[in-house]
Amino acid sequence: MKLNECAELLEAKVIVPIEDMDMDILVACGSDLMSDVMAFSCESNQMMLTGLVNPQTVRTAEMMDVRVVLFVRGKIPDQIMCDLAAEKGIALLSTPYPMFTSCGLLHEAGVRGKGEKS
Repeated sequence: MKLNECAELLEAKVIVPIEDMDMDILVACGSDLMSDVMAFSCESNQMMLTGLVNPQTVRTAEMMDVRVVLFVRGKIPDQIMCDLAAEKGIALLSTPYPMFTSCGLLHEAGVRGKGEKS
């Protein structure tokens, strides 16, 4: 599923765009614990869903090669996080949906979790 299609599906506001907003999103990880995100194996074109809004989220995304961070429950990152994400080439989006609903909608649309087959 294309990133811009994910944003549309989740009624997400694009806060920090990336150059390739048409990239394929192959896998996603949903967690508020950055240690769980770090346990998630690196695969290309990852999306992380979280309600944790602090700079550590962007730092974890960078370390784990996550290209997109989607904040759930309408959470909005501050300017420091936005600047850091833009510098690192990480897209930031915000959806009004809760984590469970967001993950379910993405899964139903074909985005998979670690080790799942399409």
